[in-house]
Amino acid sequence: MINQALKVSFLVLALVRLSAQSDLSVWGAFQTNANLFLRDSAIGAYNIPQYDKQIFGSETWINLNLSVSGFNAGIRYDFFNNSNLLNPTGSYSAHGLGRWYVNKEIDKLELNAGYLYDQIGSGIIYRAFEERAQLLDNALLGFSAKYNLTSDWNIKAFAGKQKNLFTTYNSFIKGINLNGFYKRSDSSNWAISPGIGFINKTLGDDYVQELSAISGSYLPVDQFSPSYNSNAISLYNTLTAGPFSWYVETAFKFDDIYYDAQSVRQLPKGQSTLGKFVKGLGHVYYTSLGYAANNLGITLEGKRTDGFDFRAAPQVTLNRGLITYIPPMARVNTYRLTSYYYPATQFLNEGALQLDIKYGIGDHWNFSFNTSHIMDKNFDSLFYREFHFEVTYKQPEKYQLTVGLQRQIFNQQLYFGKGGEPLVKTFVPFAEFLYDFSESHSLRIESQYMFNKEDIGSWIYLLAEYGISPHWLFELSDMYNTLPTHGKKAINYPTAGIVYNVGNTRFGLRYVKQIQGIVCSGGICRLEPAFSGFRASILSNF
Repeated sequence: MINQALKVSFLVLALVRLSAQSDLSVWGAFQTNANLFLRDSAIGAYNIPQYDKQIFGSETWINLNLSVSGFNAGIRYDFFNNSNLLNPTGSYSAHGLGRWYVNKEIDKLELNAGYLYDQIGSGIIYRAFEERAQLLDNALLGFSAKYNLTSDWNIKAFAGKQKNLFTTYNSFIKGINLNGFYKRSDSSNWAISPGIGFINKTLGDDYVQELSAISGSYLPVDQFSPSYNSNAISLYNTLTAGPFSWYVETAFKFDDIYYDAQSVRQLPKGQSTLGKFVKGLGHVYYTSLGYAANNLGITLEGKRTDGFDFRAAPQVTLNRGLITYIPPMARVNTYRLTSYYYPATQFLNEGALQLDIKYGIGDHWNFSFNTSHIMDKNFDSLFYREFHFEVTYKQPEKYQLTVGLQRQIFNQQLYFGKGGEPLVKTFVPFAEFLYDFSESHSLRIESQYMFNKEDIGSWIYLLAEYGISPHWLFELSDMYNTLPTHGKKAINYPTAGIVYNVGNTRFGLRYVKQIQGIVCSGGICRLEPAFSGFRASILSNF
């Protein structure tokens, strides 16, 4: 931690010296989440360190940014104390410099150094991003250069190592990306935005030696020759013509080693088991066709994925070390019961279609329909299916009513790893009512019911929020298992909370009792264990 402290001290001293500059601009943010764990064996909130002995856990981020004399720079310090974000059933404590960066533009050239966030195309071959709710921070520690060839065309190159908490993975990532825009004339009603990207990954000696040892333990039929280098390429384009837009991207990776949990590995005496490292080609085909005019919006998406698990270290699993980001193909639902089942993106084998339709009538009516169909790459085996219909009626400055119905079919063997269990089939009717008593007082009510004969059974959820603008928000909700399965008891899961806003700061305090589930963001999912206790948060921008 000494090196981390020296870096922070150096950067803080630099800020102090620059504070005399008349053109200095400084801004930042502070965020902390604190959990008080109250053991409750009835809902499964036990047998992890936080409930058994630690009682308290927290995560904190504070970042500071500045702009002076054409330079942009920033630092972020992270602090984790008994956090269960990294491992839902474990405890993680650490602190240190989470990010620093420096940026400078020189005529047509833009230079960046430090922990960088960027992506190529939609992110299929490369995306460096942060997702705090899942403790994902895939920043690239290195440098990048972007040059504007013209006002419509640019080329950028970057190199570095992917962040791994407070260290980096021992592989070196290099990339180059060309982006453009072409329109025949100002009066033309069509335009294209093409691009091409290339990524090279070089593994460190320790990774290659470990993979060689693993390959040597396999029977000859399953052995592979580890490569230091693997490459990926992506070609993409957006075509716009009047009310239509069409995006298409094709990505390939070559000679990459990854772990395939569904591949058959041969064992001595004719036996076999599932799961092995393999080496080979991977590809993703993705397209999105959209139409928007006359209060009507239609989006149709399609995707086929085969063997595209692309990581900074082939040996890591779940959400760690991901270089790739493959666009999800299911609706992002916001209600508690409609969002309980969500299909995590499958990197090795997935074929999917999604249709989204939105239509508005005047100032009062809005209709929406969404359907997702996710299967294996050959479209033979069903992974996930959803139909979602929603109607909203607005009476401006008075009230808003939303009603809808969701139908889901969910493969819990695939997504939850529950071997031998049947497909989950749910119906979820829901309603939301928002009423404005005045300019400062409002009431929002949600009601949802999940009919579910499999997995967790059927549930009812009720929520009421009362807001007093601009400062206060009060919340009260309950979730109840009306039809338990597998001999479980029907239990109430109440939540009560209060939020206070003042200036640029938001304070929150909630008592929460919550069932175990899967939390997803952008198709990336993690297990969230049952929770019982208090959650406090502070978010401030300055």
